[in-house]
Amino acid sequence: MIKISRPGPTRQSAARRTAAVLLATAALTALGVPATAEPPAAASAGTTVQVSTTPERLEVVGLPCLPGELALTMINTGTESRYADLFLDPTGPLQLSREIFSTWLPAADPDQPVSAPVEVRVPRDAEPGDYPITLRLDRTRLDVPVRVQPVPAKDPGSNVALGEQATASSTHGNFELCGAVDGDADSEHWDTLTGWNDGTRAAFPDTYDVALAEPTMINKVELATLDSAHYPAKSAGLRDWDVQVRSGDGDWQTVAEVRGNEAGRVTSTFDPVRADAVRILCLAGNDNTYSRIVELEVYGG
Repeated sequence: MIKISRPGPTRQSAARRTAAVLLATAALTALGVPATAEPPAAASAGTTVQVSTTPERLEVVGLPCLPGELALTMINTGTESRYADLFLDPTGPLQLSREIFSTWLPAADPDQPVSAPVEVRVPRDAEPGDYPITLRLDRTRLDVPVRVQPVPAKDPGSNVALGEQATASSTHGNFELCGAVDGDADSEHWDTLTGWNDGTRAAFPDTYDVALAEPTMINKVELATLDSAHYPAKSAGLRDWDVQVRSGDGDWQTVAEVRGNEAGRVTSTFDPVRADAVRILCLAGNDNTYSRIVELEVYGG
């Protein structure tokens, strides 16, 4: 039996938060977009609570499944425990996964940091430029610079699924829907950072879809299923699936089939077809419990 365990985002360690920032940086770099992860900014004047963010400034692009991520941290430097409400005010096209971070801050010695993540997204057509997020706590404020970059063009040799909108028949509560199109195909990150796992144990089929930015001629799909030292593909990976594509008429067409798989990465090639979405129809896993996709990549001919 594969035990799937992920700590909640508010319990992430500093190391894990740093790794998450580095992962987002790597994914943006793969698209030719620079990303910065600088020492955390901090604000504490006028309050006993110190506020900081990691990174200090953020760069984002309008890809729905590749948001920027900030780690917010508050530390109570006073002598009395208290509640704190940190308000986040976005500007321009910025869309935040939360606009308030409320928590109890103990007056401990040494001071104890309390952290939470916030995802930052922008629409695909967002005007490039600089847009701050203002953090407000008590009588203090901290502006976090965010730069919106143009969405890089994806040529025929690019993975056209990277960062695009994913949907699924279900998603396990410990996993992120976008985890299989975030640019990280390393199964060793399964328990901490990446991948998709369906949410219906021992119930098949499952589906995982990615909508392409526009109708595109494609002829190859690469699927990385779970295959780590602890969870080898022959016992934990996806065994049987169909690769399907959707054209403008809205119907799904099967273009490749995989059966009896025990490998961690499988490439399916087929005659070029114009598609606006790709689906993995998951039919069985090697342990007959869950469908597990670490990364789904789509390429044109």
